[in-house]
Amino acid sequence: MSGTPVTWVPWQDAVSLYCRDMVGWTAGDETFTFHGGINRKSGLRSTISINSIIAVKRSRSHKHTFRNVPPLTNRELFLRDASICMYCGSRHKDGALTRDHVVPISRGGRDRWSNVVTACKSCNTRKGNRNPEEARMALLAVPYVPNWAEYLALSNRKILADQMEFLKSQFSGRRMPFYNQ
Repeated sequence: MSGTPVTWVPWQDAVSLYCRDMVGWTAGDETFTFHGGINRKSGLRSTISINSIIAVKRSRSHKHTFRNVPPLTNRELFLRDASICMYCGSRHKDGALTRDHVVPISRGGRDRWSNVVTACKSCNTRKGNRNPEEARMALLAVPYVPNWAEYLALSNRKILADQMEFLKSQFSGRRMPFYNQ
């Protein structure tokens, strides 16, 4: 209800939320109309229109577990870094990219957004089990944790214009490589 994006909802779930009067407010320019069955008595076909952006009402007894940090996956990591090796600066296809731990796990580093960058296989092998300074390989960008709006934009390939505008209004202000996608 606060306007903080949490997740993508399939259209079937959105229809169900509308039917159960669980939509607190809507936003966006896009609406979609879905047709249901035909009423036996009236002979009329049911329809429901839903907005592209909805806020879900939660009952006070409903405990919603919200994680502050989005899940880390290679797909979203590579999108965060625009498929660019953060050591040599070259752009690669996903098959040629790896997740590099800035501080290697064997040396106390963690598998977290703030400690991983996209690296090509060659640079990752060259860096090995060393810190960037030890390997004399400067990072081109500092790794960061995307907020939920940024993560939702990273994790969906088909975002409507009004949905993207809503998400962008909540971005952190960092220059995000996927703005123009």
